[in-house]
Amino acid sequence: MSTNAIAKRYAKALVQIGSEAGSVEGFNSELSRFSTVLTDSRELSAIFANPAYGIEEKKEILKDLVAKLSISPMISNLMMLLLERGRLSVLPQIAENYGVFADELSGVIRPTLSSGLPLDAAQVEEIKGALAKSTGKKVELKVVVDPSLIGGVVTQIGDKVFDGSVRTQLANIQDILQKG
Repeated sequence: MSTNAIAKRYAKALVQIGSEAGSVEGFNSELSRFSTVLTDSRELSAIFANPAYGIEEKKEILKDLVAKLSISPMISNLMMLLLERGRLSVLPQIAENYGVFADELSGVIRPTLSSGLPLDAAQVEEIKGALAKSTGKKVELKVVVDPSLIGGVVTQIGDKVFDGSVRTQLANIQDILQKG
């Protein structure tokens, strides 16, 4: 089974547990924090991947880390389970999938808006409102300035891209002119 399929299974199960416990957002932040610590620390990742360290030593290190990060018992148990099954390296994918499933559950989308020029707050709110109205979901908008767009905006929601940039419009006009 691929690591992505494994990550999705763990994430989906954890979202269901978090939903029942009313801790979906709490679990999300804990998973993200722990995943960040694990990926940012090469030494820590090396210890957990090194077969020279016994499982009991790794469990003690994990317990200390969980205590320092104030991780809930549920996420702590998940970390222990992943360690015992040799799947702690899948944690970043689990955290990413968990975030996606949690957003679906709570009706949130996280689009990225790229603009050729910086947008003022009123413009961002207007676009955010239009996206919320068209999707029927709560919108957490990330705004990025991309000078290569010349003008206009490009909105990406998941794997869908809505391109209203001047660059794309000019490319379309050029195609039309070349085809005659």
